[in-house]
Amino acid sequence: MLEISNKSNLLEDETYKYSLQDVKNPKLYRDVFNFEEVPKIAFNHRRVPMGMPREIWITDTSFRDGMQSVEPYTVEQIVKLYSLLSKLGGPYGIIRQTEFFVYSEQDREAIKKCQDLGLEFPEITTWIRANKNDFKLVKDLGISETGILVSCSDYHIFKKLNMTRKQAMDMYLASVAEAFEAGVMPRCHLEDITRADFYGFVVPFVNELMAMSRDAGIPVRIRACDTMGYGVPYTEAAMPRSVAGIIYGLQTYSDVPSELLEWHGHNDFYLAVANASTAWLYGASAVNCSLLGIGERTGNVPLEAMVMQYASLRGSMDGMRPEVITEIADYFKHEIGYNVPAMTPFVGANFNTTKAGIHADGMLKDEEIYSIFDTKKILNRPSVVTVGKTSGTASIACWINEHYNLSGDKAYDKKDDLVIRIRKKIDKEYENGRETALTTKELEKIFNEMTNGQK
Repeated sequence: MLEISNKSNLLEDETYKYSLQDVKNPKLYRDVFNFEEVPKIAFNHRRVPMGMPREIWITDTSFRDGMQSVEPYTVEQIVKLYSLLSKLGGPYGIIRQTEFFVYSEQDREAIKKCQDLGLEFPEITTWIRANKNDFKLVKDLGISETGILVSCSDYHIFKKLNMTRKQAMDMYLASVAEAFEAGVMPRCHLEDITRADFYGFVVPFVNELMAMSRDAGIPVRIRACDTMGYGVPYTEAAMPRSVAGIIYGLQTYSDVPSELLEWHGHNDFYLAVANASTAWLYGASAVNCSLLGIGERTGNVPLEAMVMQYASLRGSMDGMRPEVITEIADYFKHEIGYNVPAMTPFVGANFNTTKAGIHADGMLKDEEIYSIFDTKKILNRPSVVTVGKTSGTASIACWINEHYNLSGDKAYDKKDDLVIRIRKKIDKEYENGRETALTTKELEKIFNEMTNGQK
């Protein structure tokens, strides 16, 4: 039967619906996922239309997936990070939600103290075991939405649960019915979707979820979980690894609206940010992230990365305050004791640090030559030049000007006598066997000795 599509406004065949394929043996895609080789990326040259939603946003899993891979945060640390998330996300809630565990007394205390802050965003949600007691616990905490695990690949259904697809689907649907009974909105985490039989299980299952949602009058959020980081952003990649195909398929064949569609990715193959951006571009309103990308194995999608992706795609921060990213990183380093790798974009020590002499020469002429943007304005982190063994006079001049905030006629040039004398003094240290870069205190001492403290 031909009907006008609400999405494309074109006549489309709406009659065919995918049904569950309750196979006897698991479909493990061994041609792609041969455990003894690097997984292969297959292409079928089928493209789906790009269609970014009118609204896109970020959700956070720092206190759930993120906290599973580090020492558990204290209640005070959770409350502080939650307040910083709210500050970063701005008044329009671009960082829309964050999820918590509810199992321990400490979990519940953290939730209560975050609720007491009275912040509108991010909305507090939870992640629970799918049983009546946990649904009641969520409801009693005054929380309206919770995540539940609905593993969807045959790796999980057959190998972990020891069930058939039909048995797994029935169990999952019963859990959703319990959520409805408790008056809680379920967020279904489709674990391992990038190894799942998309048309034989995922689509028929989500069709049932959407039908239940319509009957109950309660929304169901669908979180597509790239649990192993197998998703790829290439537009003509074959299923089940195609991020664009998954998002398009959930919208087109299961009628999941963009505002109820969320992507959750891992970084096992360095594609977490690219995949999350692709999910936005092809119709998911939400991408799920964690602060600094902290999460299981190689981590989740770094939340700070998606703040920048949002601004790049939308042309605006829309009220977000990116300078808070630096506050968050400092809090992790100094209060939590987390070691942020130096090369990490936006938050690492070397993110906007210039070490090469030829780069410093460019920075001396115009910061824009070697800085990705005005890091002082956007992140409250001025560009830094490190003076070391391979640094030239340009690096020294840059360091002086930046450290002492000198510009115009007061700024030093690489040919100035003072700069040349400092360079000679530093060169002698390396001639005597030094290998490490000079510290700020060492450079200050040399500068003061040669200028009598005068700038």
